[in-house]
Amino acid sequence: MEAYQDREFNDVLNNADVATPDGNPVAKLARLFYGQRQERVAGMDLLPRLLQEAAARGKSVYFYGSTDQVLEAVATKAKQELPDLKIAGYYSPPFRKLSDDEDADITAMINAAKPDLVFVALGCPKQERWMAAHKGRVKACMLGVGQAYMTYAGLEKRLPAWARNLSLEWTYRLWQEPRRLWKRYLYTNSMFILLTLKQLLQGQPKKLA
Repeated sequence: MEAYQDREFNDVLNNADVATPDGNPVAKLARLFYGQRQERVAGMDLLPRLLQEAAARGKSVYFYGSTDQVLEAVATKAKQELPDLKIAGYYSPPFRKLSDDEDADITAMINAAKPDLVFVALGCPKQERWMAAHKGRVKACMLGVGQAYMTYAGLEKRLPAWARNLSLEWTYRLWQEPRRLWKRYLYTNSMFILLTLKQLLQGQPKKLA
């Protein structure tokens, strides 16, 4: 929905090396409209699996975004579960717009750590915009993982698999943060349903992209 309303953000997603559906509804509609067997690729599932793979392959990782408390919890758990994992570092940027000098210093700091993979948790669309702006500047593979730090570190519970399969995670997040999220979900969910119905009535799906 963010990309639908914002052409610039739409271009950011379309120009990414890889863009995957974090939510079940988008994955299901990809199968419905385009006949593609597209599974959901959630950051909460991807983060622990990639950490395991990085440890097995001797690759180093860097955690960017969130708060110092969360990052320390993530690093602690990763070290406990994967003692062979190389953690190049982690950093919590200020929760405001960075100056050009600050941004250059942070980029240099990440590159100096020489990570192979940088996990970015700034929330959508901020993390996608950040990765697009730093493509070619950060000398590593960057991957946006949204809220994955919280669940990986055990600071936030996740719904059971049956509820996730029914696409109910948004209700859980709304229950956790009703004052912040109710307007967003009321609008975006309603628009998503209306646009889906419109596409179904039109019959032939539009070209991907």
